[in-house]
Amino acid sequence: MIKSVLIACLTCIPYTIFAQSASTQMGARAQGLGLASAALTDEWSVFNNIGGLAKVNQITTACTYEARPGIAAFNTMAAVAILPVSFGVTGIGIFRFGDDLYNEQVVTAGFSNTFGLASLGIRLNYIQYHAEGFGNKGVLSLGFGGIATLSSAFSVGAYISNINQPTLSEDDERLPTTLTVGIAFTPTDKLLVTSELEKDLEYTPVWKAGLEYEFYKKFWFRTGVNLKPNAAFVGLGFKPEKFRIDYAFMQNTEQGARHQATVAYRLKAKRP
Repeated sequence: MIKSVLIACLTCIPYTIFAQSASTQMGARAQGLGLASAALTDEWSVFNNIGGLAKVNQITTACTYEARPGIAAFNTMAAVAILPVSFGVTGIGIFRFGDDLYNEQVVTAGFSNTFGLASLGIRLNYIQYHAEGFGNKGVLSLGFGGIATLSSAFSVGAYISNINQPTLSEDDERLPTTLTVGIAFTPTDKLLVTSELEKDLEYTPVWKAGLEYEFYKKFWFRTGVNLKPNAAFVGLGFKPEKFRIDYAFMQNTEQGARHQATVAYRLKAKRP
């Protein structure tokens, strides 16, 4: 307990001016793939690449929880709801990171549609920061993303987060803008290979890669890596008729271990 509070306090020092933000990349499937999600098309596109939401053709709800053993103050949870409509796909999501001492909460709403070979989307986020003794700070941010399907086996995705760079403090500290570009390659129906490059405009880029393999009917194995910072990932997925259950484990050289579990429920298809 003391260790958790101490780490949380030390981490909160830069947050007293609300100058940082936790990553909202979510979903155990994405984590099992090393968080290389720029070209993925599932319900968690609401928090990852909003352009991928256009390929979701079923009403879907999902929730996820990420735990860091021994550091409960850093645990994260999120939930999404997706509704395909006649002119595209809409989605909403909620996200929370932290504890009572320091936390970040995000409410996001997005829309995506397909135009020829490309799926394009836009999302609006309301982000609220809370630090004990410093009160609350809320900002609005915009994100945009897209995925181009170049062939049945190859697609390219890109998205940008916090385009408007909202101001977080009186010292003109701003929410950082992040640009991510990635690919997805499916040489067979059972194999998916992903890779992406994520670049915060103020820091060196992070390279990510992942692999997903259907080793048995409705069961998937996943693994991935990151460079700078270095991290290793492994995960499993199970997809019965209406449910999807995913688990991922991450070992980061700087932040330690993380576990994430996700459950999704899909209703009947709304669009062809």
